[in-house]
Amino acid sequence: MTETRRRDSAPGTILVIDDDETNRYVLTSWLRRAGHTVLDAADGTQGLALIGARDTPLPEAAVIDVQLPDMTGFEVCERIKADPRTASLPVIHVSAVAMSPEDHTEGLSRGADAYLDQPVDPEEFLATVTAALRYVRARHRAERLTLRLSALNRATLDVYRAVGFHSFAASATGGAASLMSCPATAIFLSPQGQPVHSHTPEPGAAPLTLPAGSELLSRLAAFTLGGDTGAEVRMMPRGQWKALLPLDPIDEDVVLVVARTKRNRPPVCVAVPARAARGNDGRDLLLQLASACALALEALRTYNEEHALALALQRTFLPDRLPSVPGVSLAVRYRPASDHAEIGGDFYEALETPDGLLLAIGDVAGHSLVAATVMGEIRHALRAYALEGHPPHHVLERLDALLAHTRPGLTVTLCLVLVDPDGSRIHVANAGHIPPLLLTPDGGATYLHEHGPLLGLRLPHPPARVHPVAPDTRILLITDGLVEVRTQNLDDSLAAFRSTSLEGPRELEALCDFLLGSFGEDKEDDIALLAIELGPGPGPAA
Repeated sequence: MTETRRRDSAPGTILVIDDDETNRYVLTSWLRRAGHTVLDAADGTQGLALIGARDTPLPEAAVIDVQLPDMTGFEVCERIKADPRTASLPVIHVSAVAMSPEDHTEGLSRGADAYLDQPVDPEEFLATVTAALRYVRARHRAERLTLRLSALNRATLDVYRAVGFHSFAASATGGAASLMSCPATAIFLSPQGQPVHSHTPEPGAAPLTLPAGSELLSRLAAFTLGGDTGAEVRMMPRGQWKALLPLDPIDEDVVLVVARTKRNRPPVCVAVPARAARGNDGRDLLLQLASACALALEALRTYNEEHALALALQRTFLPDRLPSVPGVSLAVRYRPASDHAEIGGDFYEALETPDGLLLAIGDVAGHSLVAATVMGEIRHALRAYALEGHPPHHVLERLDALLAHTRPGLTVTLCLVLVDPDGSRIHVANAGHIPPLLLTPDGGATYLHEHGPLLGLRLPHPPARVHPVAPDTRILLITDGLVEVRTQNLDDSLAAFRSTSLEGPRELEALCDFLLGSFGEDKEDDIALLAIELGPGPGPAA
């Protein structure tokens, strides 16, 4: 069992609501013997009061009898789910009376996460509670990671947007403080060749500029990278840190990240208290931010601020390479709408997940830096939810909720195609995007038209449709910029694209170039084309 799974399965605080004293005693005894902390109540009013009390810990799950004296367990569940503070609290209904399929259907439809009939086996009951805890903890972890990834996107954007060293210092230290929710320090070299020591006491606070010795950067680099390029993270003890920077307000062990883009050039150093970066996720995010800082600083040094800013920033929003999967060939083409920005709202992803290879292509409304930022947030959130093992339509539901909460009024189209590990089936979940085109080895071509609503509308998303596929099947995922023409019906454009795809080369890379040349000229919208061929084709594309 991994450490993460062990933490997710650990005992927690459980609320039990049951008016039958014997039943309540039995359930709470089972839970306490399993190591859980238990809060109990005899009716719905008492249970809701315990949840709402600020002086007691919020339970991680609730076990609720259906037949209560003051209200039904269904009503209690609905009130829990309606409160944003407790909406994610798993609810497990238990009942010795309401045991019909209709009762189960009503309870689950009104928000319950599980439904058990009494008498219930103690092992089954405890296993259900543990499963609920695992789910809610994994969900919270994914949401926390998503928020941090969004903070990384914003911080990276601010660092690359800096047009002077004062704004760079504020962006670097402020971004690290916001990313890690703690004080942060940054050290780098000014245009005049003087080390700049910048510190932010808390997220949102103005940075302080402090004096620094001339040998500071080389000594910090010697502790980590030496003369090499790249980025490295290390924990530095308090005594060593204070010996180097006696005036720095961080008075404890620190996590230090040093990044350098070119040999024989001064590095960028970012430090936060070690207590704020205990896990690998936090350190990896800090590493990415420091790397972004080093790139932005190098851009400032070469006096090509705007051009270097656009290239370095925008490239962080799309995958730097496609995964290499045995028996699968992948190819991608991307063409931006603007000559001044390398990327807009279109995006794609190819990601190996526990359930197979996940392909994604989507489009954020607009062609501004805002659209690119939202695209980055959605892509990072997509990766986080997919790696948690959620099926495609559940990923869409979570992205829909995230977008509606963080970017109200904004919509995104997104198509997900999950390829089974053996390549025999694909699972298609489509949120209002151009349908994928299936090119079969016998010369057929079919659009997979099933789809649900756009992301951001808070509408339910249907389960993914499963399609069997034969070896040598090719699948094309595109954005509307490739086929949409203002003076032409979209259905006619899609029909022309289908015919041209059948006429094009068999080899995947050549087919992508052929289609881009046929449909991608003089377009006013971003264009993205993601193609896959399932074995036994020529193997992974370069």
